[in-house]
Amino acid sequence: MRRKKGLSFYKKKRIIKPSAVQAALLWVGEIVLAFAIGCVLVFYFMTGLTCVGQAMEPSVNSGDSVFVNRFIYLVSTPQRGDVIVFKPNGNENSHYYMRRVIGVPGDTIQIIDGFVYVNGELYETGIGSEQMDYAGLAEEELTVGEGEYFVLGDNRNASEDSRYADIGNVKLEDIYGKAWFVSFPWENFGPIPKGGS
Repeated sequence: MRRKKGLSFYKKKRIIKPSAVQAALLWVGEIVLAFAIGCVLVFYFMTGLTCVGQAMEPSVNSGDSVFVNRFIYLVSTPQRGDVIVFKPNGNENSHYYMRRVIGVPGDTIQIIDGFVYVNGELYETGIGSEQMDYAGLAEEELTVGEGEYFVLGDNRNASEDSRYADIGNVKLEDIYGKAWFVSFPWENFGPIPKGGS
């Protein structure tokens, strides 16, 4: 039985096909967005630096290329065990240093018989050399100030770090970011180990 034509309360949906111009604009917009996201990721998470010197051996060797996370300290603060990248005392003419955070604001630090004590307890990273020939500023107990960090190299006896007056405690505003991944050479490729607790 044929249905009679009559009034219909159901409107036929009109299918709107985007024009070629709209499709092209959408495509260009997606490319621009992907490019912008890529730039942000590279700028904040994959900034590359080269390690200078032996202070961070065996975690990072001299000449290793390292990715630096520049975003992390915009939303959090450095933690014990992080390897930070900084310019000592904000000296713009200096190269970037990489050192491991041992003391955070409020901690007491002292080096006794070549070993570092944090808040009265022996602190070991479990990476590289632990015993030091030189105690420097930490020979007497010191307290890490607000917005400051006490840092040491993993290769303690070949490291210029917070024990030395020309570096001292590192200020938060002088920290460039967190070194988190060795990208080259291939035999060292991988994340930088987090030592201590």
